[in-house]
Amino acid sequence: MSEEYIAGRKPVMEALRAGSPLNKLYVAAGNRRGLEDLLSLAHARRIPVSEVTPAVLDKMAPDSGHQGVVAAMAARAYATLDQILAVAAEKGELPFILMLDGLEDPRNLGAIIRTAEAAAAHGVIIPERRSVGLTPAAVKTSAGASEYLPVARVTNLNRTIEELKEKGLWIIGADMNGPDYRTVDFAGAVCLVIGSEGKGLSRMVREHCDFLAAIPMRGQVGSLNASVAAGLLIYEVLRKRDARKSAGQG
Repeated sequence: MSEEYIAGRKPVMEALRAGSPLNKLYVAAGNRRGLEDLLSLAHARRIPVSEVTPAVLDKMAPDSGHQGVVAAMAARAYATLDQILAVAAEKGELPFILMLDGLEDPRNLGAIIRTAEAAAAHGVIIPERRSVGLTPAAVKTSAGASEYLPVARVTNLNRTIEELKEKGLWIIGADMNGPDYRTVDFAGAVCLVIGSEGKGLSRMVREHCDFLAAIPMRGQVGSLNASVAAGLLIYEVLRKRDARKSAGQG
């Protein structure tokens, strides 16, 4: 079975706390300072620890700063759409899901997962093709959030959108041709769709959305980084939901 690696002290610690199925920990030889809590938790979970040279860690995690620790685990299993919806049902909440249409930068994916988890979203959906997956760089950038927030990988976003509509969710796409996002009602069951870094929403996905929402640009640049745009919209959903709760509307 293939393995993947989680690099960095905080991501590895969160993986340990979340009970992720780690096979082994690798730490830089002679450099255990600051790793006491992490190693204690690994020992409690009976996860073997090996000391290796920094060069070995560099090969395991070439694209991310490992900070002297790397965890090996079985290749990550993605969640299903039903599992994401079940999270909302178990909490007695209206579903709040992120869908990412063609995102290519793993750090953007990780940052969006981190923000979505912090805002108590129920899951993230990504396509199988023409999109970044849960790479070690994405996992590291999520700062542990990927251990708690389910991520589903689907074969066809448009079919998934129709399935979500059948389950009562409104599909709202981030697009510059939509109305100001502050005027959009995000308080119901929502799937928020974020497009790729360079092209935004694909034509078919845009056409399948129920509504569009735009972030007004007042300066000279014409767009925001995908993870920044997602963060603004994610917290607008949270703000609208909190306002509805305060008003006693559920």
